[in-house]
Amino acid sequence: MRHRFLWLKIAAICTLILSSCNPSPKTEDPAEHLQKVISALHDPSSKYVAVVSHRGDWRNYPENSISAIESVIRMGVDVMELDLKMTSDSVLVLMHDWTLDRTSTGHGPVSDYTFEELQKFDLKRGHGISIPGMKIPSLREALEVCKGKIVVNVDQGFDYYEKVIAITEELGMTEQILIKSGYPYSRIKEVFALHPRNMMYMPVCSVSERDNKATFESYISDPDTPMAFELCFGTLDDSVRSCCGRVLDAGSKVWVNTIWGSLCGEHDDDKAFECENPDDIYGPIMDLGTSIIQTDRPEFLISYLESKGRRRL
Repeated sequence: MRHRFLWLKIAAICTLILSSCNPSPKTEDPAEHLQKVISALHDPSSKYVAVVSHRGDWRNYPENSISAIESVIRMGVDVMELDLKMTSDSVLVLMHDWTLDRTSTGHGPVSDYTFEELQKFDLKRGHGISIPGMKIPSLREALEVCKGKIVVNVDQGFDYYEKVIAITEELGMTEQILIKSGYPYSRIKEVFALHPRNMMYMPVCSVSERDNKATFESYISDPDTPMAFELCFGTLDDSVRSCCGRVLDAGSKVWVNTIWGSLCGEHDDDKAFECENPDDIYGPIMDLGTSIIQTDRPEFLISYLESKGRRRL
């Protein structure tokens, strides 16, 4: 641990020296970066690793808040992951839990309130302290912030697909939306047949030896494979490696969640942050051919990937 902090101090000093000698490089236009990221997500040969921020910058702001979204956009994150729930008056809002209690000053199910009623409550930071005036945003409000700047991953949202795509089409940003589900491919194709779209889609599949891999098989055995697979595994075993190989052979991308150890064989962000050599934790994830990583430490992961030359578009 001591060695890592010493290294960070040395790096900070070097950065200050270099910045005083050289003018700051021009920041890339967000719209240009967004288009490059979208192209990379659709390109099976791209070595770029896209960083997905789980519920935004929840360490510094309330999760799924506008401020949390704006923060990760400033960081240079590629994909903002958000969660959806619906109010009693059919407004889609950003909320992970079915109830309001953990992340706001409200109580009970989100679906018991109208959107206007939800605005009476304040959002809470991760340690349970409410932020006066920081309100639960609607999906529309969140997408307006993200438009032309960052890919949006809609989680817990496929059941609202028609409403989601109606909003994204109206805003003219469907191509920068990635939606996912754990449903078998047959059900997904039925929905897409009724509602043609340019929206990206990705299945969520558990693929450890101990898991039922029926959902994974329903996608990987179909010639029309999706652009990416979110693969979850409690143990990083040969079954996982085999599934990743099949995804890559099909011309799709591998997405891994390093947010919790139970989703990535214990190769999670906190372990990488605490150990002296993050490569001991992230390295095995990269060896799977992973090119999309959802993280709870976006700045740290971006720094790691840059050191490996995997952030060049």
